[in-house]
Amino acid sequence: MARQATLEAAPRNGSGKGVARSLRREGKVPAVIYGRGREPEALALDTTALNRLLTEIAAATTLVDVTVAGRAPVKALIREIQRNPVRPADIIHLDLYEVHADEAISVEVPLHFVGVPEGVRNFGGVLDQTMHALAIRVLPVDIPEFLDVDVTALNIGQSIHVGELSFPKLEIMSDSRATVCTVVAPRAEEVVAPTAEAAEAAAEPELIRKPKEEGEEGEEAAAEKEAPKGKSKEKE
Repeated sequence: MARQATLEAAPRNGSGKGVARSLRREGKVPAVIYGRGREPEALALDTTALNRLLTEIAAATTLVDVTVAGRAPVKALIREIQRNPVRPADIIHLDLYEVHADEAISVEVPLHFVGVPEGVRNFGGVLDQTMHALAIRVLPVDIPEFLDVDVTALNIGQSIHVGELSFPKLEIMSDSRATVCTVVAPRAEEVVAPTAEAAEAAAEPELIRKPKEEGEEGEEAAAEKEAPKGKSKEKE
């Protein structure tokens, strides 16, 4: 069952960037509420109250009782939150969609994967979660906070597809052929093949210079010293 929350709003006069900037300087967030059988209405929300609410609920799946200027509250879903691209914590606009008890609506609900797959537990596989939310159509009162997907029986190479899922009180709108999750085999360690230059270098024998025997170095040095003297005698 959908969670519920409350939100106070005030009517907003005017539109455009100038009005929106003025509201934000006053600690307000510009918003709009629309839905079946009503004209879109411009609103102003208290920034502090809105930020507190968003930390406490799952915005996409929580019904909000919106009270405008003391009128009877209406139930709505948060359809879009626009944030400052430079400061994402700052909300610059909010869209609310009024819902009716007898009107099925389309929402995206997060998936919650339950259990440890067989292929992960016993064969070192990895659960690859391809989808993280499912598009559904449901009555407002039956909106789930999340949808459980049991992955315990999955082995290496096995998958769950959207068409295999079934939940009470809702219609799945996502493509039935889409893969929800797969258990993939563990990656083998890559062995880097040696380059041609490295292989050639490894094949070449290492040249080791034969050490000179004791006395050789002395004889060569002596010969080099005597050679100039011999040349000078020949000149004489």
